[in-house]
Amino acid sequence: MERFTGNFTQQEPIPEAGIEAALAVLRHGRLHRYNTAAGEIAETALLEEEFAAFLGARYCLAVASGGYAMATALRAMQVGQGDKVLTNAFTLAPVPGAIASVGAQPVFIETTEDLTIDFAHLEEMAQKTGAKVLMLSHMRGHLADMPALVALCDRLGLRIIEDCAHTMGAAWDGVPSGRFGAIACFSNQTYKHMNAGEGGFLTTDDPDLAARSVLLSGSYMLYARHRAAPPPEVFERIRLDVPNISGRMDNLRAAILRPQIALLPDRRRRWTRLYQTMEAGLADTPGLRLIPRPAQETHVPSSFQFSLPGWGAERVRAFVARAAGRGVELKWFGAPDPVAFTSRYDHWHYAAPQPLPQTDRVLAGLIDMRLPLTFTVEDVAQIARILRSEVLAVGQAEDLQVEAVPLAD
Repeated sequence: MERFTGNFTQQEPIPEAGIEAALAVLRHGRLHRYNTAAGEIAETALLEEEFAAFLGARYCLAVASGGYAMATALRAMQVGQGDKVLTNAFTLAPVPGAIASVGAQPVFIETTEDLTIDFAHLEEMAQKTGAKVLMLSHMRGHLADMPALVALCDRLGLRIIEDCAHTMGAAWDGVPSGRFGAIACFSNQTYKHMNAGEGGFLTTDDPDLAARSVLLSGSYMLYARHRAAPPPEVFERIRLDVPNISGRMDNLRAAILRPQIALLPDRRRRWTRLYQTMEAGLADTPGLRLIPRPAQETHVPSSFQFSLPGWGAERVRAFVARAAGRGVELKWFGAPDPVAFTSRYDHWHYAAPQPLPQTDRVLAGLIDMRLPLTFTVEDVAQIARILRSEVLAVGQAEDLQVEAVPLAD
């Protein structure tokens, strides 16, 4: 049988310009964003300015992680102890974790079969809870109908924080992801669209939210050194009332990231080619459902999802095991226990989640796979052939003895 030998966690190297910039920072030793020589502009301040320009946002703050950006966004909105914050049930652990970190209560919203937030359930829970904030997770890069969602949230009195960890460079009808809510949060963790190992951005057009975020990040009254921030008089009004909850990005990470901004359009093009190759290879496979992508959506598909509707847990488990035996690493959102990065809303007991039958049904057959840019089109075509053959083998098997067939060396 055909077996894939590639690595699902191997990312591309940092571009040479980023390596050279990082070496320059290491040589001069001024890694802290506010430790600059006379006349020097910190790499972090330049990165913020350049990412704000790329996104079309007025203000940008570079921070330690995407999760820190989300918690800072909530604090900047003055969300606190006992407040209800609505969020997608289909998301990853840092989203409810950020909500819980400020003492607020996550309220999970049902997920549609197309992996976006359910508008009807959102309206129901907004009215039931009186929540004022929606932490909208564009989970795995799937965008909802954003103008319709913004109109609904305006009617419900909800302010939107966009979690754009999986949509850096994506857009809806030409409007960049991150330009629909009051605040947007991005991640620069290794598996995201720009890689610094860790790191994140917070962007907004609101001067008060931007100033609060800068102070929260630990600016030590050095906010005037930020170039993508409001003028000093905005800070003067609040500077003694906002706590320092340090989570700054350093100049080393910023140096690595700056050259990657210009690479985002090409990365989007290459990811799209891989994604389309996978779609073509799995199209019309009996028992497998592809996730439709709306025409208005420009996505940056660093991962691929499909569902196995109606499959029982043992059959899905057999499929995942057989794929692994042939070198294809899959994640299953229907697994009873969290595995590595993969967990779901009912695993987060601290959030006291309520049952969500529609989401449970969607996640029961949901399969997730990384598409690193180190893969070629030929690699992805081979993976699709393997997956198609295993879906057919397991899906049509009368019993699950098929799982025991030895495939790995």
